[in-house]
Amino acid sequence: MGEAQARGMHPKRVGERIAEARAASKLELEDIAEKTRIPLRHLQAIEASNFEALPASTYSVGFAKTFARMVGLDGNEIAADFRAERGETLAERSQYTPFEPADPSRVPPTLLVMIALATAVILLVAYLVWRGGGNGEERQQIAAGTMPEASTPAETVAAPVVRPAPKPALAPPLPDDKVVLTASDAVWVKISEKGGPTLYMGELAAGQSYEVPADAKDPRLLTGRPDVLSARIGSRSIPALGSARRTISNVSLKAPALIERDAAMQAATAEENARSAAANANPPSGNVATPANP
Repeated sequence: MGEAQARGMHPKRVGERIAEARAASKLELEDIAEKTRIPLRHLQAIEASNFEALPASTYSVGFAKTFARMVGLDGNEIAADFRAERGETLAERSQYTPFEPADPSRVPPTLLVMIALATAVILLVAYLVWRGGGNGEERQQIAAGTMPEASTPAETVAAPVVRPAPKPALAPPLPDDKVVLTASDAVWVKISEKGGPTLYMGELAAGQSYEVPADAKDPRLLTGRPDVLSARIGSRSIPALGSARRTISNVSLKAPALIERDAAMQAATAEENARSAAANANPPSGNVATPANP
C-alpha cells in the first residue's frame, strides 16, 4: 500500500492519530516512555512523523505498534500504515530475512557428511565384531551388509501386552484467593503494588497467562484493552475485565475485589439490557391524525 492509498483510507497521518488517541486517554509522553521503555525522543518523532529521527524500520515499526496499543489503537493496523508512510515496500522488508533454509554458509559440506556417515558405519561394524557375534563367515556378512535376519520360532514369540492408556491428570483447582490473568489477544499490562513497586510490566501474547503473586498486598492493574483479559479465581472465571477498548487503571487484583467488580459489571449490563428491552417493547407513540366525519 502506497502513501497516497494509505492517506485515502486514513486522511490523518499515523503520528496525528496516535497523538489524538493519547490525548483522549489523558496520557503524557513521559508516562508512555516510562511504561514501554521506548525513548522519549522516539515517541516524539513518531507523533511528528519525523522518520529521519527514528532508528531502523524493524525497531521503529515495533515502537509505533506498542505506542498505538498503549493508547487503545489497533497495533497491527498502525504498523501497516506506518510502513506505508515510510515508503517501505514488500521487497524492502523481505531483504531483512536473516537466514534462508538453503543458505550455503549454514549447510555442512558434502565431504564432511560423507566422512561422518562412513565413520558411523565403521564403528558399528567394529562393535559387532568385538561382541564376537558368530563365526568368520558371519563376520564377513556383517561387513558386507548381507547378514540375514535371525529367525525366531513361532512358539517362542510372546504376545504383546496391551495396557490401557493412563488417564490424563486433571489440573488441580486454584486456591480461592489465587488470581491468574489470561490474554486472548496481545495486550500491554502493568501490575504494581498500590503506591509501591511494579510487579510486572510488559505485553502478554495471546494465550499467555500471568499469576498474581500470592504475597502481593494490594496489586493494581493498568491496561488499555481490558476486553481481552480474563481472570480465574479458584474455580470461578471472569470472562473479561472490561467491555471495550478503554484504559482502566488502579483496578485491584485481590480476589474479593475482582469478584465484587465482576458482579457490579454484570448488574449494570443486565440493567442496560432491561432498559433496551423495555424501550423496544414500548416505542414512543406518535400523533396519529383522525379522519374527519363525512
